[in-house]
Amino acid sequence: MHSVTAWRNAVFATFFAMGLGYASWMARLPHVRDQLGVTTGEMGLILLGISIGSVTGLLLASHIIHALGTRVVVAFGMMVVSAGLSLAGWAADGGLAWLVIAGFLLGGSVTGITDVAMNISGAANERAVGKPIMPVFHAFFSLGTVAGAGLGGLCELLGMGLGWQATGVGLATVGLGLVVYRALPADVAAEDEEPVTLRERLAVWKDPRTILLGLLVLGMSLTEGSANDWLALTMVDGHGFTNEGGAFMLALFLTAMTGGRLLGVGLLSRYGRVPVLRLTAAIAAMGLLLVIFAEHPALVIGGVVLWGFGASLGFPVGMSAASDEPRLAAARVGTVSAIGYIAFLAGPPLLGLLGDAIGLRLALLAVLAFVLLSLATSHVARERATVKEDSP
Repeated sequence: MHSVTAWRNAVFATFFAMGLGYASWMARLPHVRDQLGVTTGEMGLILLGISIGSVTGLLLASHIIHALGTRVVVAFGMMVVSAGLSLAGWAADGGLAWLVIAGFLLGGSVTGITDVAMNISGAANERAVGKPIMPVFHAFFSLGTVAGAGLGGLCELLGMGLGWQATGVGLATVGLGLVVYRALPADVAAEDEEPVTLRERLAVWKDPRTILLGLLVLGMSLTEGSANDWLALTMVDGHGFTNEGGAFMLALFLTAMTGGRLLGVGLLSRYGRVPVLRLTAAIAAMGLLLVIFAEHPALVIGGVVLWGFGASLGFPVGMSAASDEPRLAAARVGTVSAIGYIAFLAGPPLLGLLGDAIGLRLALLAVLAFVLLSLATSHVARERATVKEDSP
């Protein structure tokens, strides 16, 4: 019998490592653009490699997790994702755009599968402790992204190649993956639950609540992901920041997001999912408006903070809501994630092309529209009694 505490700590570590790897890479995006000699729109198409890989992995996730179990998928997934990002880092330094895309496809496909598995494991641990701690797991992802963005900015200042940076992060992640493998339970399904059939796993695509949860997560995924992909460049090209300043503004956004997730447990416990989601969506919208239209640096910085705080809870709360029925959690989390990850599929090229046409600042109006979509669908995340009834 695995310790619930050791299990929880392993999930914390997994979320942190996944955030660190990607954010440290994305913080170097201005460097990558310069090394490859591409336009903003072309950079968006290159980032599409991660999105295509992720969506492909998400569509297969529930079947692979059903076959291998969450522990294997989480631990070994971390290692393969690191390999993909390392390959993409060396390729970027060598000016090989096609090889960057290949690394993204490898890392992205396994990211989608690993993302579902770690959310399922986190939701099962949430039920075991009887508290809404999923935002804290995602706060550790945000802490990882804060550390990653800071690391990327530091490596930029030191002039370190992205290949060396990504390889160092990757080796640390491989070591952590071995520790995580020992701490996670092999399977989070209850012993008295009947196995989920292939037909049942496919049937969740017809469930209206699952689809609406997917739209909720879609809106907030784009809100969060657009900052990860484009905030550094928006600060550089749209507001005149230096490359280093752009990297550290991304770190500020991620710090605000982390704060929102750490505060989220108390807010959700006191007010419930729906009111909190509506409030945070409104805050994200306010922040985006400031980033898009404000000219004074102080207002822009304030907008980044509000954007980060407002984007903090949509994804983790959506994952918790998708896991309300434990037996079908893998299928529902996979489906909701797949719909949400359409944002990562369409977002980079859409914003890149819009950025070429009208500038990145005005392109963020598309993100604002998706925030309003999340606001409109937030009611579907309402708590269900089955969460407590199924708790060990």
